[in-house]
Amino acid sequence: MVNIFKTIFITTLILAFNVTSFAQENSINIKDNAPQTTALGSTSNPVSKKYYLPTEVFSKIPFIEDPVLSPNGKYIAGLFGISGEQRIVMISLDKDGSAPVVVAVPDESQVNRIRWVNDDNIIASLTVLSRVQDDNWYLSRLIAINRNTKALTKLMWKLRGQNAADILWTPKDGSNEILIAGQDSIFSNQPGFWPSVYKVNVETGKSKKVVRGKLGVLDWAADHNGNVRIGIGYNDHLKTSIINYASEGSRSFKTIDRVNLGRDEDLELPFSFIPGGDTGLMFKDDAEGNTAIAEVDLKTQNIIKWVHTAEDGDIRSIRTSYIDDSIIGIRKSGSDNGIEWLQPSLASAQKDLEKAAPKARVFIESYSHDYSVILARISTPDNPGLIFSYDTNTQELVRFASVNESIGNKRLSRVKAIQYDARDGLEIEGILTLPKGRTPKNLPFIVMPHGGPWAHDRVSYDYWAQFLANRGYAVLQPNFRGSTGYGKAFMLKGQGQMGLAMQDDVTDGVAWAVEQGIADPKRVCIVGASYGGYSAMWGLIKDPDLYRCAISIAGVANLRREVNDFGSAIRENLFKSQWKKMTPDFNAVSPIKSVEKIKAPLLLIHGVKDVTVDHKQSVSMNKAMKKANKDVEFVSVPLADHYFTREEDRLLLLKSMEEFLAKHNPAE
Repeated sequence: MVNIFKTIFITTLILAFNVTSFAQENSINIKDNAPQTTALGSTSNPVSKKYYLPTEVFSKIPFIEDPVLSPNGKYIAGLFGISGEQRIVMISLDKDGSAPVVVAVPDESQVNRIRWVNDDNIIASLTVLSRVQDDNWYLSRLIAINRNTKALTKLMWKLRGQNAADILWTPKDGSNEILIAGQDSIFSNQPGFWPSVYKVNVETGKSKKVVRGKLGVLDWAADHNGNVRIGIGYNDHLKTSIINYASEGSRSFKTIDRVNLGRDEDLELPFSFIPGGDTGLMFKDDAEGNTAIAEVDLKTQNIIKWVHTAEDGDIRSIRTSYIDDSIIGIRKSGSDNGIEWLQPSLASAQKDLEKAAPKARVFIESYSHDYSVILARISTPDNPGLIFSYDTNTQELVRFASVNESIGNKRLSRVKAIQYDARDGLEIEGILTLPKGRTPKNLPFIVMPHGGPWAHDRVSYDYWAQFLANRGYAVLQPNFRGSTGYGKAFMLKGQGQMGLAMQDDVTDGVAWAVEQGIADPKRVCIVGASYGGYSAMWGLIKDPDLYRCAISIAGVANLRREVNDFGSAIRENLFKSQWKKMTPDFNAVSPIKSVEKIKAPLLLIHGVKDVTVDHKQSVSMNKAMKKANKDVEFVSVPLADHYFTREEDRLLLLKSMEEFLAKHNPAE
């Protein structure tokens, strides 16, 4: 069966994922359990070009995002696109006759993560923006949903603190009680300000305090057996942090480490406790300065041995076992590095799928606790791809869903990584998307810096870049200095350079594209969201003669307001100092302070429900631009969040971008 499967899958990917037709041609029965979706309706915009797709195609929200398998591998939970909005859904993988459980995301909230507690219950962590003492505060809360009763239970919502959603531990035996740390006051002079640890039943919501809050301790951590082992203290005045540690089976905590986060010292915590002693696994810098994994004596902080190293870079992240927190996968630095699986079943599945689909990317999204069932996303940079379940024992492949049914099998614009030198010689990687069907010469050009700025773009499907390329633009997404994914040293090069060298890296990407003959230097615009929106606005100021226009989506116009405004974070002084390290003078590099230098038209788009960047940022920038008699358009979207997760809002976003670009930087 292995060879048959591989033959099917090779043809599937080469022929644009058409599993069913190939199976029929070869008289092979391939299961397709994809839920039925509604085909895209007709559009009033006629297709005038061979490769043109209606805007509605790109604005469709993904059929599913962040899918996770239940421990037994029979059910999937995730954020599903239903009737143009995201819903929390639990659905049977094998269509066992049970009806899907569909839950609307609570108003004014953003879902951060969904996880299974057992085969019947999930918990979802939410961020809510709420009015507290005449200011906007971020509150974190948890909800639990039962697959059988469909009941939604609010967990610890009666706590009066800011944060009550820190999940320390979930059971391994199928029981219903989890560990949550939460605050019971917003006032630092009250005992409830320091979070306590509670054992909470996810079905009833009943709770019991198991560790009382301790003065100065803001975070707790537990081992895989549910024993609280770490308490993390923090002093925001001094910006110092300490680690309090308890041995296995003990409730006596002793300070084992102290760091100054304000001086960029790293707080090194174990991500796994080794049973039967006082050792654990943690990230450590090796002799070459690369991030590796070491077994450490937790009482002395001495390294016992190196467990995993990356000779050519850093270990960026790890995946651990649900059962005992052992390492089952590692991801190394580099924009395209996938997970190297150490668990045999996952490693074998990844290898088989990659061999069978050499022209696609295989990402294992989730897996059952015994690794017998995996959920894999198979995609290419020019297609959002498909979601499959795969039985590692029988090697049976089952199609679950297309991420975007409206795109289906279509292969869109090609994407590749490029490198160029910044003006000071630093090598910068960028992601280049070239419009299909057009010679890559003298094209209208969009440079699109990412958000964050502590993030990076990859060679993967990006619906904004694909939409713009479909309209005829070449799109460059530069991973400027300060981006993640290239090691700590590269990220730290952003310090003090916001609006300076970080912006120059974006500009130098445009210069590279012009030098290569790809970009028409007279037809360049800059587009970005969040920090990228800031960069788009600042680009008009720093390089006023380079761009014909700019689009800022949920962008930061006033850096000082962004740092000091809403959120009331416990680590407020630390966050402020981190931002001040990015630029010593907020006003000097804030777009709202230099609108008089802007020459080109600016489009501002912002969701009123944004809980990440205040909608007022764009409101203020719009007013400042109009006061200075500058060419500005403002699209305020009443129900949109920071990520435009509603399809209606996403459609308005793309249409606004399309009309603005057609007016100020037409592709023809």
